[in-house]
Amino acid sequence: MKSIEPFVPAPCASTTTACHRPTLECSPSPAQRASACDLVTVPARQGLEAVDILRRGAVDAGGPDPLAVGPVLHDDGCGTLGFLVPPGTADAWDVPGSSCVHSDGRGTVLVPQEGADWLLPPGEAVPATDPAVLRAALDEAARLIRAADDCR
Repeated sequence: MKSIEPFVPAPCASTTTACHRPTLECSPSPAQRASACDLVTVPARQGLEAVDILRRGAVDAGGPDPLAVGPVLHDDGCGTLGFLVPPGTADAWDVPGSSCVHSDGRGTVLVPQEGADWLLPPGEAVPATDPAVLRAALDEAARLIRAADDCR
């Protein structure tokens, strides 16, 4: 019986994409990685409460994690906060009082428009907020706001 030698690929000598090894100079910046995300937009009051809840780790989703919130945009002009969430989240997002839009996924750098700025910039947070964790935080924030408003 003839033995068969296993195929071992030759070491890569070209600079094609298949053999590219990422370097700091060639790797996408945090803002470029963030641009591949979808964006959940909520009223600023609810969004700020949700950020506090996420940073405190008060959402029961596997234990406290102060880094559970990804980059967040604050738009003063519109009174909204935008949470970056993984691509595809917009397909199933159905939280009342919020909206979720698809990213273009082309790697363009996210730069806040005039009147907006990063509340939590890319690179200082996880790449994107987990949609299930964000949903729970937004629900909790809505309950807290409703309770506070009912006490007035």
